[in-house]
Amino acid sequence: MNKRMIIRAEEERDQAAVFEVNRHAFDREDEAKLVDVLRVEADPVVSLVAEEDGAVIGHIMFSPVELSGSPDLKIMGLGPMAVTPQRQRSGVGSSLVRAGVERCRALGYGAVVVLGHPEFYPRFGFRPASQFGVGSEYEVPDDVFMLLELQPGYLADRVGTVRYHDAFRNV
Repeated sequence: MNKRMIIRAEEERDQAAVFEVNRHAFDREDEAKLVDVLRVEADPVVSLVAEEDGAVIGHIMFSPVELSGSPDLKIMGLGPMAVTPQRQRSGVGSSLVRAGVERCRALGYGAVVVLGHPEFYPRFGFRPASQFGVGSEYEVPDDVFMLLELQPGYLADRVGTVRYHDAFRNV
């Protein structure tokens, strides 16, 4: 990993670069447009960028989700996360996940969920959400919907289905 890379909060001046990172990473504009909508409609959001030599090379966003039957719980959904294609598999994504999870913890969130790659997210402590009695509103394989408790026992005796912000239904 390049020592000149920094992870920092996204700023307004980064928005065009963040759009391009997401567009190139996913090879389409859907996730980039989702970020734009979440930035305006979801509250709060944790939006971080990886910057190297003044250029944005990665982005991660977290937005609140709700567990059915437990609207009092503070849970964040991770996604989208994107790294420019030429910098993928170089530690940028891992740095973004670690920094974002720590930011969510500092904000008092008790858990984070992700729809993601089952070979990538477990290295950060994510486990299939079904092990916590938590399901996804989307029909996805069990191993791709994962959860990380930021506060041990946060989901004890809680079960339900995670509902994402309405903007996700347009992706």
